[in-house]
Amino acid sequence: MSTDSTGRLWISLGALNGFLSVALGAFAAHGLKHRLDAYALGVFDKAVDYQMAHALALLAVGLLTVKVPRNRLLNWAGWSFTAGILLFSGSLYVLALSGIRALGMITPLGGIGFLLGWGLLAWAAWRMAEPD
Repeated sequence: MSTDSTGRLWISLGALNGFLSVALGAFAAHGLKHRLDAYALGVFDKAVDYQMAHALALLAVGLLTVKVPRNRLLNWAGWSFTAGILLFSGSLYVLALSGIRALGMITPLGGIGFLLGWGLLAWAAWRMAEPD
């Protein structure tokens, strides 16, 4: 994947996830508030919050990828954030809507993806500061 397309990938995924988190948050506030109990609505809201936070992280990865081409750590951070969104927020959305509590076992895997992404982003930033 070229540098331009890699940066575009992360920026596009960040923007898409930002869009989805706003749409899902509005859906919860207006369409689900009378259909879900307080616990399920809280779970759904937590998924929205984490999706939005990591949408912004993906935007940062994309912008940094454009600035610092061919940085594998940044790409791994982007994939880790993406996996985290899918596993963490995705499992919470399904749990809130279905009530299947066993899905809660998947959520920590998404949390690990988030932690890995932040660690990789920090490592990439540290290495960017080193002179060649």
